Amino acid sequence: MSSADRLGIGLSSTTAFVERALGELRSGRPVLLQSQDEDALVLGAEAFDAEAADAFAFLEASGPARLVLPAPRLVRLGAPRAADGSLALPAFDAARVEMLALGLDARLDAPVSCAGPADLAALELLALALVLPAAVVLPVLRAAVPCAVAVRADDVVQFRRAQAASLRVVGRAKVPLEGAQDCEFVVFRGGEGLRDQVAVVVGRPDPARPVAVRLHSACLTGDLFGSLKCDCGDQLRDTVVRMAAEDGGILLYLDQEGRGNGIANKMRAYDLQSQGFDTYDADAALGFGLDQRRFEFAAEMLRQLGVSTVRLHTNNPLKVAALKAAGLDVVAEQRVLGRPTLENVRYLASKRDRAGHAIDFEQLAARAPD
Repeated sequence: MSSADRLGIGLSSTTAFVERALGELRSGRPVLLQSQDEDALVLGAEAFDAEAADAFAFLEASGPARLVLPAPRLVRLGAPRAADGSLALPAFDAARVEMLALGLDARLDAPVSCAGPADLAALELLALALVLPAAVVLPVLRAAVPCAVAVRADDVVQFRRAQAASLRVVGRAKVPLEGAQDCEFVVFRGGEGLRDQVAVVVGRPDPARPVAVRLHSACLTGDLFGSLKCDCGDQLRDTVVRMAAEDGGILLYLDQEGRGNGIANKMRAYDLQSQGFDTYDADAALGFGLDQRRFEFAAEMLRQLGVSTVRLHTNNPLKVAALKAAGLDVVAEQRVLGRPTLENVRYLASKRDRAGHAIDFEQLAARAPD
């Protein structure tokens, strides 16, 4: 990497402009997305209010506007096939955009067009920004929006890989924990968006032997507040104690709230669950698939800690497959059980039945509080 690229001013930089675009989208401002087919102004549907609609209407367009939606949301709206696509926006109607992006009883009111490269890049940008996966896209002449942050579609597509490759340790310290006093927290910069990731090294794991590893996605409600809707807090603390009692291990605490959807979308999904949706149907109604998380950067964290062979503490086959695909040797799996509650039994059953998690309800029952 050249000095100019490191400062984010090089013409070949593949991450700096994406990072700037993510900041704009999270702040509710549009970005200029440049692809081989077109230049288009992109704004997340959740930020497309009446004021934004008026601003878009004043721009000189080079083609018709559209609302880009992911496959799960289109299926919810009644699309006959599961593929990302777009609907025409003949008028900048904020109420219609909100209805199509979030309305529970909404149905398709226009034909669905196949998603093009710019559409797919727009959805990826929104996923990285952790906002609702629905984009208002307006093809424009580049000169019409000279002040907008510009980003290339190819850079968006390559961003996650570039972030994983640029992971680096930015801080580490001993942090004694309850039930595991010999722990070191190692903080990595990068991996997903603009976030930091943490490796908790428990005891003295020997990298020459298979190392006990857990990939734990952050769960604010469960890990910190003890939510009864999931078993995440139990899994987090029990794994650390188990590692401390055995040969040590490494717990990767990954900033991937809500299966990679972000805390705001997780709360939207929780609200839908209160209306009768299960965890996966709630996510699908918002436009998300079963799981948005990626684990390539987790494998890179382990490699930088000298680990190549692991015993994975997980119930999730996706994590096993991801580490194997990233080149690590997964030699064993160990189950991680929380406590069943009246509030989380449906959630656990959904993970077992719909996402293939290895959850034994007889074992869970043995852990139920008296």
